[in-house]
Amino acid sequence: MPRINLLPWRDSERKRKRQEFILSIGAAIATAALVTLLGRWQMGAAIEHQNDRNRIISEEIAELDKQIQEILGLENQKRRLLARMEVIETLQRSRPEIVHIFDEVVRVLPEGVYLTYVKQSGNRFEIRGVAQSSTRVSAFMRNIDASEWLADPSLRIVETKGRDAGGAEFTLFANQRSRVPPEELASGETVAAK
Repeated sequence: MPRINLLPWRDSERKRKRQEFILSIGAAIATAALVTLLGRWQMGAAIEHQNDRNRIISEEIAELDKQIQEILGLENQKRRLLARMEVIETLQRSRPEIVHIFDEVVRVLPEGVYLTYVKQSGNRFEIRGVAQSSTRVSAFMRNIDASEWLADPSLRIVETKGRDAGGAEFTLFANQRSRVPPEELASGETVAAK
């Protein structure tokens, strides 16, 4: 028996084209899904790589901060040591000065004046004593002014006691003159006045 196709050939063609269209849409969706997955994977890998780099940079920054703190600590320690060395050098230079000061006090002390108290604060001296008269205190101050180790005498108080008490009690202040040792003059170094 002969076979007769009752379906028109256009319907079968439409059906075939519809199947091809559905297959192509499915392929496009699969391709888009694959591209999206690959893109997400690549972006995730790039983000992970950048996070690793950021972590390494943060660790290096923390290490550099520690080193900076150590350097600042060493700088502070260096400044303290230099200050100590400067104080030691100043003390070494001024060591013989007190001997000269006491010798000078004895030289400028006129007869009839007796010292009861001498105190040094930095370059300033407080001197207390008893004198037979206020003119002897004036002579003492003139001698201090003419001294090569002491300068700028300033009288704070003079109390004249009765004739039986034996004179006048006084308190005066004097400054130590800045002196440059001969070896520093020879080497050309300058010393700041204190």
